[in-house]
Amino acid sequence: MNKKEIEDIEIHLLLEAISRRYGYDFRNYAQASMKRRIKHAVAHLECEGITELTGRLLYDESFFQDLVQKFSIPVTEMFRDPEVYRGLRKEVAPYLATYPFLKVWHAGCATGEEAYSIAILLKEEGLYNRTTIYATDFNEAALNTAKKGIYPIDRFKEYNTSYFESSGTRSLSEYYQAEYDSVIMSQTLKNNLTFARHNLVTDESFGEMHLILCRNVLIYFNQELQDRVLNLLSKSLIRGGFLCLGAKETLLGSSVQDQFAGFNKKLNIYRKKIE
Repeated sequence: MNKKEIEDIEIHLLLEAISRRYGYDFRNYAQASMKRRIKHAVAHLECEGITELTGRLLYDESFFQDLVQKFSIPVTEMFRDPEVYRGLRKEVAPYLATYPFLKVWHAGCATGEEAYSIAILLKEEGLYNRTTIYATDFNEAALNTAKKGIYPIDRFKEYNTSYFESSGTRSLSEYYQAEYDSVIMSQTLKNNLTFARHNLVTDESFGEMHLILCRNVLIYFNQELQDRVLNLLSKSLIRGGFLCLGAKETLLGSSVQDQFAGFNKKLNIYRKKIE
C-alpha cells in the first residue's frame, strides 16, 4: 500500500470520527478541497499528521472547534459579482414586490457581507420593511462577525465600487458608521436580519422562502451532496420563488432540475415552477 492510499484511509477515519463524535458531516465534501483543508489544519494546529489530528479532536472539544474553523472557507464581500445584484434588483424585485410579506434566506452567509448587501438592495427597492432575512452558516466564528457587522474600513473602497456597479441608488456610506479603522453596519439593516447556525449538510429545510441565495457553496461539495442540498433548497422555496446560485454552480443534472425554470441562466437565477 503506497503513501497516498494510507493517507486516504487516514482522511476517511478523520471525517468518520468528526461525524460520529460531533455530528458535523464533511464526508461528501469535494475530495481534493477537503484534503487541502486537512493538510492546512495539520500544519496550523501543529500536529505531526492526520492521525494525531484525529486523536486530539476525539478527546478535546475546544481543539475540534479550532479545527472546524480551518475547514470553513468564509470567502465573501459586499455586492460580490455586482451584475447578480443588478439582476436581482431589476428582474427579481418586481416579482417580490407583489407579495404582502417576504422571507429571504441567505444560505452559507460566512461573515455576513452579502447578507447586508441584500438587505441594502431590499431597502432601496422599498421591500425591506416587509421582509425577514435569515442568514445562516455552520461556522460560529463567522456568524459572530456577521452579527456584529464590524468590518475593516480598507475594504470599503472596493465595496463602494461594487455597490454602484450593482445599480445602487444612494451612497453606501449611508448604511454604516466609520470608526477609526473599522466600519459598523447600520442598525436599520439589522432589524429584520437574523443570523443563525444552520448546516446545509445535516440540517433540514428552512421555512417557506420567496428568495434563496446560496452562492459559491455547492462548489465545495461532491455531486451526491450537491443534490441533497439542492433538494433542501427547493423544499424551502415557495412555488414561484427564486433561487440564486454561484457562477460555477448549476441545477443541470440535479434531481430538482425539472422543478425550476431558468429565469436568468446567465446569472444563475432560477425560478421554481408554479405548477
